[in-house]
Amino acid sequence: MFTFNDILKPKIWGGTKITKFKGYDNQLDGIGESWEISVIEGSESVVAQGPDAGLTISQLIDKYGEKLLGKSVVNKFGLRFPLLEKFIDAKADLSVQVHPNDEQAKARHGQRGKTEMWYVMDSDDDASLKVGFKHDMTKDEYVQAVEHYTIVDALCSFNVKKGDVFFLPPGRIHTIGAGSFVAEIQESSDITYRIYDYDRVGEDGKKRELHTQQAADVIDYKAHDDYKVSYEINSDGEADLVRCKHFTTSLLVADKTIEKDYSNVDSFVVLMFMNGNAVVTDVESKEQLAVSRGNTILLPATTKHIEINTIEHTELLEITV
Repeated sequence: MFTFNDILKPKIWGGTKITKFKGYDNQLDGIGESWEISVIEGSESVVAQGPDAGLTISQLIDKYGEKLLGKSVVNKFGLRFPLLEKFIDAKADLSVQVHPNDEQAKARHGQRGKTEMWYVMDSDDDASLKVGFKHDMTKDEYVQAVEHYTIVDALCSFNVKKGDVFFLPPGRIHTIGAGSFVAEIQESSDITYRIYDYDRVGEDGKKRELHTQQAADVIDYKAHDDYKVSYEINSDGEADLVRCKHFTTSLLVADKTIEKDYSNVDSFVVLMFMNGNAVVTDVESKEQLAVSRGNTILLPATTKHIEINTIEHTELLEITV
């Protein structure tokens, strides 16, 4: 089991919730994101404890290969961690944005695109998210909406509460609204096309760069029936949230011991703890790790069985490929 040092990302729209959530003594303001497990260049995760402490995740993969990632994951994505997990605190509205798919991103940037999902962990009373168009649009209508500052009005708005889930395939226009605190799971990519940014300026005193034309060629202009994911928590306290070719995410909720069998899962497993305190035990190796809210751990693909012994009510996201 591996844990990593937090990678805190200052943002002009960030707040204080992340460091409070993680239990920092100094509650920093202006922190918009905490990258939990990242292989993005310049922001690589570093192992926090144990015999491999100090290794980057790339070095960890070089050392363990398929034993860490899983044979099927290596066959599909190579010897590279394929996901990026984050916590996001929006004190102010994020920009309206969109992401390219894998083919578009490879052609333009030599990188992977971005499929992602949100799980709302907490929200202010008036917090909202905007996802997708209210009505079908054309590319020309989109350009005019951006030029006339009406693009936000064209988006579907959702008042959000804890437990809400949204799946965001490439091409789906979106923005996180002020007061939203979310967990985000995505492909390992940092490509974002910023469409509208409320005329804000960055630290250099200049308006932040927009990518209106680049975005125009990747947007899905069709309006869809429902952008919000519906799910039910079963009697075992589990719920399937999102299944796509890039990741599978489930919600685990428990006040008692959770037993998980990964013997038929040919993939690493990421556990993002959103609430509670627990001790995670590898049944075979007897290795134990105490965890609490704000912790994220990586289980290698060789892990077969674990027990999560809850000390108090515990909620977590389970992510595999």
